[in-house]
Amino acid sequence: MARTSLHLTSFLLIVCSVIWVHLSTVDAKNHHRRPMVLPLHLSSRNHSLHRHVDNLRRHLQQSKLSRSTPNARMRLYDDLLSNGYYTTRLWIGTPPQEFALIVDTGSTVTYVPCSSCSQCGKHQDPRFQPDLSSTYQPVKCNPSCNCDDEQKQCTYDRRYAEMSSSSGVLGEDVVSFGNESELVPQRAVFGCENMETGDLYSQRADGIMGLGRGRLSIVDQLVDKGVIGDSFSLCYGGMDVGGGAMVLGNITPLPDMVFSHSDPFRSPYYNIELKEMHVAGKQLKLPAGVFDERHGTVLDSGTTYAYFRKDAFVAFRDAILREVHFLKRVHGPDPNYDDICFSGAGRDISQLSKIFPEVEMLFNNGKKLLLSPENYLFRHTKVSGAYCLGIFPNTEATTLLGGIVVRNTLVTYDRGNDRIGFLKTNCSELWRRVQFSGAPAPAPLVSQSKDTNMGIPPTLAPSGSPPNVLPGSFRIGFITFDMSISTSDSNLKSNFKELAELIAQELEVDNSQVRLLNVTSKGNDYLVRWAIFPAASANYISNTTALSIILHLRDHQMQFPKRFGNYKLVEWNAEPQRKLTWWQYHFLAVVFGFVTTLILSLSALGIWLFHRQRQEAISVYEPVGAPLPEQELQPLQLAG
Repeated sequence: MARTSLHLTSFLLIVCSVIWVHLSTVDAKNHHRRPMVLPLHLSSRNHSLHRHVDNLRRHLQQSKLSRSTPNARMRLYDDLLSNGYYTTRLWIGTPPQEFALIVDTGSTVTYVPCSSCSQCGKHQDPRFQPDLSSTYQPVKCNPSCNCDDEQKQCTYDRRYAEMSSSSGVLGEDVVSFGNESELVPQRAVFGCENMETGDLYSQRADGIMGLGRGRLSIVDQLVDKGVIGDSFSLCYGGMDVGGGAMVLGNITPLPDMVFSHSDPFRSPYYNIELKEMHVAGKQLKLPAGVFDERHGTVLDSGTTYAYFRKDAFVAFRDAILREVHFLKRVHGPDPNYDDICFSGAGRDISQLSKIFPEVEMLFNNGKKLLLSPENYLFRHTKVSGAYCLGIFPNTEATTLLGGIVVRNTLVTYDRGNDRIGFLKTNCSELWRRVQFSGAPAPAPLVSQSKDTNMGIPPTLAPSGSPPNVLPGSFRIGFITFDMSISTSDSNLKSNFKELAELIAQELEVDNSQVRLLNVTSKGNDYLVRWAIFPAASANYISNTTALSIILHLRDHQMQFPKRFGNYKLVEWNAEPQRKLTWWQYHFLAVVFGFVTTLILSLSALGIWLFHRQRQEAISVYEPVGAPLPEQELQPLQLAG
């Protein structure tokens, strides 16, 4: 009986295992999410040389421009805190199709949703329809671009550390800048989106207006055509006001504008030379060069708040706390973040400078930029008269200055002279000063959304989320990356174990987390795929660890001994943690409960059968004195 029960239990366990494998297979087919892919581009001397040649060409071109070169004068809409971004209006095609685009100095491509988009969110304007524009032309496939599967049209693909992405095809059409602009419509290349993910999918704005450094940037295209000067300006409205102005092209610098040098060869971002910071007239005690590490101090209009290296943040935070010790500390508007907030300052913004200290930014050239409280505070959305610090610690050494730092500040990106200028002013009224005479009445404002989702990468979540933090809903199951290696060592394959240990050391993870997935070789060239898995005690890679790995891969920070030859990183994939179904998640518990119940049932059945058999055995004995049937005696056989 026990042997029969054991066989039955084993059979049931085998059946449960088969069901588990089937459920896993079905779930993988039905719930597999496309991994996030970030192409990695190595900087090279040739790349820097091209940028240097482009810079010289533009300087020569700018020297030939007349002083009467027109500007594209445009309004800004929306609000930094409510929307997380500022937008402008752009018209594409003939007849014009209107779009609300986020102005972003950290992006180079201007893109809008295409009518053929298979995965685009619902935005405030209809998608771009190339077939309705008589002037639209696709950018044909050529050696200087990536091409579609049919090798007919150039494509673009932009993916960001916070896991939003945009991809599509490149087209060329007439772009118009509005009736308030002196600049006539111009032909320009832009992206026609076929897919959006993350914040780009959920935002209300239609797309991105890329103002960064790059050949696809709308600024670079207009400068290369010689229709504007190599400069543009942004002016964001103040706290609770929103709006502002943007000028593409040169403007006459005002006497009080403060300039800092900006190095175009250090990084593709707009940087300034920040030397020191002072709070209430007192210099923050920090190591020299704290604001000059990595990419230096970067201005990014697509980022909401500001992010300092941790020791700089701590020094700044402590200095503010000392000056406003009389205010009551309160929790931030979002319980998920440990915001530093104060109540008791009142709702009158004009009075904040009497309560909160003045902050100074000192540049390398000795010039100073004064920051008022609205340049480092944001209004608490749940407590009246309360404000929170809009400065947060950065996970890397770069200092990032978002839109909050330049509210009510005219910022001129004077690319032709490699400098950036700052002037405190009322940005909400600036458009009146730059519009030409005879301009039509102002267009109605774009309706503001109450959605607090950040729109443009690397826009940051409200209420002080750290920069580049991966969304909580996107847990990383594992990270893969492809490494191309060229070496003269014919025994490289035998050294992969050592290389895995070096990768673990460079990425600051345990050796057991680094695994070799695949190797293909041709002669002395290898393409190696690696994977970084969660630690043994975890089901997923934490956001902090994942971000550190991503930054190491993105910025090519891994260094290996020369015997491993030359290498470069091709791309990396962040595979999301696969969500288990209820059956998968509780499988072991269900199996344990089922087997336990089965064993108890079989044990009870065995006990019952044993008891019954014993009862039957007892019942065969006859009572004493009962009559017995007569038995015939057999005759004895005697030996003769």
